[in-house]
Amino acid sequence: MNSSPSEKPFVAIACGGTGGHLFPGMAVAGQLQRRGCDVALLISPKDIDQQAVKTAVGLEFFTLPAVGLQNRNYFSFVYSFLKSLFAARKLFRQRQPGFVIDMGGFTSVPPVWVGKQMGAKTYLHESNTIPGRANRLLARSVDVGFIGFPETAARLRANKMVVTGTPVRPQFQNRDAAECRLALGLEAHCPTILVVGGSQGASGLNRLVMSALPLLASRPWQWLHLTGAKDVDEVKAAYAALKLPAVVKPFLAEMDLALGAATAAVSRAGASSLAEIAALRLPALLVPFPAAADHHQFFNAAAFAQTGAARLLEQKNATPERVAALLAELVENAATRSQIQSALAIWHTPKAAEQIAENILAVSSSGGPAAPRSS
Repeated sequence: MNSSPSEKPFVAIACGGTGGHLFPGMAVAGQLQRRGCDVALLISPKDIDQQAVKTAVGLEFFTLPAVGLQNRNYFSFVYSFLKSLFAARKLFRQRQPGFVIDMGGFTSVPPVWVGKQMGAKTYLHESNTIPGRANRLLARSVDVGFIGFPETAARLRANKMVVTGTPVRPQFQNRDAAECRLALGLEAHCPTILVVGGSQGASGLNRLVMSALPLLASRPWQWLHLTGAKDVDEVKAAYAALKLPAVVKPFLAEMDLALGAATAAVSRAGASSLAEIAALRLPALLVPFPAAADHHQFFNAAAFAQTGAARLLEQKNATPERVAALLAELVENAATRSQIQSALAIWHTPKAAEQIAENILAVSSSGGPAAPRSS
């Protein structure tokens, strides 16, 4: 049944595929719910999305049968794209959305196209400095584009743009490190290194850190290493061989605890991860994923590094000695830590999700979107 004017506004948020799309979408969904909206998150069948369904409280999810375009899987991509179009159309005929929001990624295009055909207002959010393919395709057709980095505006070319930063979920705020460590099975007062390769892990990052472990074994540190599904046993064995205190997991839903527990991090450079790092003022060594589309992770990391908010190390240039030296600086040099934390404050946009929600709902109250800031 279609929504009537007396019912709550129904908002569909397409945000599946990776944590970088999903978690900002969840943050926006929470703000829209607080403002009286019914919200559905449209996700993919991937494990990261399905894990989030289990941990998110009070959010409604629908799975679209979408798969990303990779390794020349043209047939499966087109087939799943068409199935997603039909699935979105079926959902929107049952509950007609007033607004459809694209958070990027391969689940985004079908809901935006179908929503627009049905008269919904449409939006996108681009977290990265270099826009993804889905958002480049949709930019001209949406009502407003929200962007995480000011320099994205020239590359996205949406009709109207608002610089918001990247939304983070409300639990990403200053935490007591000792409490976070104890909750994760770590020693409360020991310097802690977090290694995280994004929502799906990163084999290259895992190998890089393992190669540096012998050079760091004498330091009184402990490790929290999120490996992804493939490498968990190998990484556990590497810490055990050196008798290093470590908690090694394939995945952790409570990333706020992981970041809160950490003294420093070794991380990929997806925009959502960087927004969470900035929120908790966590000194980090950023090692961008070298195969990321359009090298967007490198440009994300470079933007942080150029302002002093992180250390950047390209994987092709990384050596065990360089990794060890940079980590020692991030953990043990008080002046470095203070400078990085001050720079991270500039990148933290705590009201990003709130600003997006308010811009979207301004349509229903005024007949048009809130005036976007010049970008």
